[in-house]
Amino acid sequence: MKKLLALFFIITQFFGCNPDSSVVDPKFTDQSILIGTNILSESQKNKMEGIYIVTIGKDKFGGNVVLKWNKNSLSIFGVKLGTNFVLNAGTKNNEIFLEGKWRYAQSLDIGLVRFTISEENGANSILNDSINSVIRMIGNYSENDENLDKEITLEFSRKFSSKTTEKPFYILAHRGGGRNSDNLGASENTIEMINLAENLGANGIEIDVKLSKDNIPFLYHDVSLNLRTTTDSPIWGPVEDFTFSQLRSLIKLKNGEQIPSLEEALEFVLTETKLNVVWLDMKSEKNSMPFVVPIQQEFMERAKVLGRDVKIFIGLPDETMLQNFLQTPNFENIESLCELSIENMNKTKSIIWAPRWSLGLQNESVQNLHSQNKLAFTWTLDQAQFIYEFIDNGSFDGILTNYPTLVAYYYYVQE
Repeated sequence: MKKLLALFFIITQFFGCNPDSSVVDPKFTDQSILIGTNILSESQKNKMEGIYIVTIGKDKFGGNVVLKWNKNSLSIFGVKLGTNFVLNAGTKNNEIFLEGKWRYAQSLDIGLVRFTISEENGANSILNDSINSVIRMIGNYSENDENLDKEITLEFSRKFSSKTTEKPFYILAHRGGGRNSDNLGASENTIEMINLAENLGANGIEIDVKLSKDNIPFLYHDVSLNLRTTTDSPIWGPVEDFTFSQLRSLIKLKNGEQIPSLEEALEFVLTETKLNVVWLDMKSEKNSMPFVVPIQQEFMERAKVLGRDVKIFIGLPDETMLQNFLQTPNFENIESLCELSIENMNKTKSIIWAPRWSLGLQNESVQNLHSQNKLAFTWTLDQAQFIYEFIDNGSFDGILTNYPTLVAYYYYVQE
């Protein structure tokens, strides 16, 4: 009986830590309001960006939000539970229409939303360069269904301050954009997740790199194949005990995706995103440097050819990886990021120092690195009050987080 009770406890604890990744995913069932509209120009999009006051709906989404374009989607970031809207837009008859979804990063709430910017509420100003001091977005949203029965209005307050545009700041999405437990509709460390990162506010990603039995670098976080990361599978055990072909053909990740190779992930970053930084978190139980570094170097060269401003860093999270890196030929000229001490960072000639956030602001050390033309990131920072503290009073050049929507909000609202 004691053995059965112990087994029951283990099972309940395991599944208690791995909630069902399926959430309500409402969809529009009527005709899109964007049918027949024209896309906005880049200059028109830029006029819409900035800080907005939530005049109706602030109980749901907070008092202020940030509007920022990413390619053809408009993202909205709010502080309340990591509010995030992702909207498509179009213009017709001197009006602007937007529709999409909203969600909280820190709960399962999700819904649909539609906005209109009428001619008199700022569309004429945005589209035709006429003088108009007001941009007002009037809309309706739903909660966990398709019934758009709740009102929301956003009113333009101000443009982004020069503090947010004077120098780059890196918002780095953990595991490619988020974890399985964040219920984003894509599995961590996948191309599908990387595809979401920019809409979440990120301009960089961190991805976990392992090495297959036949020495192919691939993306995966855990030591073993398990039900946290995969659906039911015919193979189990340490993930690096299998060839990449076996992993590819026999494993489906939590949301049905395949495990991607590192090359596939970097190809997607270069050709399909505007991401600026890729942090390779070296998670292999083996010395993967001889296999990962050539790929890193190849894609850094490809980025130059494509005219892409992308930096790919070899992450050094522990002493073993540090020693493996020091044994790599020409390591001094390999772009790397060191999570250990500044002394170790100097040994490896790393460009970036990346201490854990719980060690504090460390402004003196960070500013000293800046005097040497080096950067500092901190990880993995998820709590709103500390995100605010690090952005408002710190000197770090980037934050790695599971909630890039929160970091984006606090960064862009700076005055």
